[in-house]
Amino acid sequence: MARDVVRFVRRGQIVERRDFAPTETLLDHLRLRERAFGTKEGCAEGDCGACTVAVGRLRGGRLAYEPVNSCIQLVGMLDGTEVVAVDDLAPSSDDLHPVQRALVDAHASQCGFCTPGFVMTLFTLYHAGVRADRTTVNDWLAGNLCRCTGYRPISDAALACCTGEAKDAWASRAAATADRLAAIADGADLFAGDENAFFAAPATEDELAAIAARYPDATIVGGATDVGLWITKQLRELPRIVHTGRVASLHEVREHEDRVEIGAAATYAEAERALAAIDPDIGEMLRRLGSKQVRAAGTIGGNIANGSPIGDSPPVLIALGASIELRLGDTRRTLPLEDFFLDYGRQDRSPGEVLTRIVVPRLGSGEHFRCYKISKRFDQDISALLGAFRLAVEGGRVVAARIAYGGMAATPKRATRAERAATGLALDRPASWSAAAEALAADFTPIDDHRASADYRLRVARSLLLKALTEIAGRPTGETRVVGARERSAAA
Repeated sequence: MARDVVRFVRRGQIVERRDFAPTETLLDHLRLRERAFGTKEGCAEGDCGACTVAVGRLRGGRLAYEPVNSCIQLVGMLDGTEVVAVDDLAPSSDDLHPVQRALVDAHASQCGFCTPGFVMTLFTLYHAGVRADRTTVNDWLAGNLCRCTGYRPISDAALACCTGEAKDAWASRAAATADRLAAIADGADLFAGDENAFFAAPATEDELAAIAARYPDATIVGGATDVGLWITKQLRELPRIVHTGRVASLHEVREHEDRVEIGAAATYAEAERALAAIDPDIGEMLRRLGSKQVRAAGTIGGNIANGSPIGDSPPVLIALGASIELRLGDTRRTLPLEDFFLDYGRQDRSPGEVLTRIVVPRLGSGEHFRCYKISKRFDQDISALLGAFRLAVEGGRVVAARIAYGGMAATPKRATRAERAATGLALDRPASWSAAAEALAADFTPIDDHRASADYRLRVARSLLLKALTEIAGRPTGETRVVGARERSAAA
């Protein structure tokens, strides 16, 4: 069965949309269709957070709200969810939502353009069930930019209202909302449009494979945190879109003793805990990957399939020895992730073939992992480069090494010469490590762009390898890190 209508909940009512273009964004729906002008368009690329709305979904039978950037969320992707915008929160200026009241009391708005986005991000924190401290607030608000430098009062407002207990209209009607969401979760495939232009959201993996094979020129979309910019910035025409997000099996994150299996449609938020459990450095990397809004929508599979040379997750997964599963019709195949990337913009994926799963090995006995992200900003910035290192140590010597970098070449890539040079190194003889670092010059001819020069990238890549060896040799992370030391020391 298939239906041609998108259904989501707005202000307690089920909304149905048939007449939408495949690339219509949620922001355009709110502002142009509903004439709900509170949600603002700032950057139109998911960076500034002015367009943030809350999206409610059933997670394990519980209603959970996540912040998303409505400027790069497509209307069709909201099927089966509740959408809450800033216009919905207060029936009048005398009856503000607790988050809004806290911001007013803290004098936390200046020009006001960014304020609706801050309100909605804090709305999701208000409903997160955690008592926020300053670090939590800063992490939560990393995807919201205030050009008036008003962060301190905004953070103070968050601390005042986000106490772990939600007492608002959304909390009081959570059961009714959950029932509505369950009612529209009919398990039917969605196909809105015609053969020439459509938005399709299959409900099963079999139907996803079938429709992708039937329309091999269709754009396959996970969270649209990248594809959304093709629409808003590059103004591409994407007449046929196939969305992976309604396939429940592709959201599964299965933890086994020796590996973690991640469905390709699993968001960073869904996979974060399992990946961070492999090693604390992965959790630290994910904390800095995008923002809460990006991690709530962006998918692990999408970051791989788009093949960006500066994607943060591929070098980490390559260093860990991850493999991927691809499906074309009824045919499945697996390959090491490192072999998927062929050249800039080219991956080992046939037209109509879909990435379905990622298998990530856990660390074995005597194995150590480190990864470091280098960027101009700490939060929500594209990497200049990212280095990931998996080293097996026996008797104080490195007996095996997997080293991968992003941002050093046209694709995420292993440093095989450096791996060979690192194998056999004695961890108590730092003077002998330089050969492994120097071997990186034979592994890479770094790219040179506005984020970093080729010389800078090579120098930093060498330094990161030496840093990993230094830490694994036993130097306390408090001496080698500005951030991430507490998590690493606690794990040790």
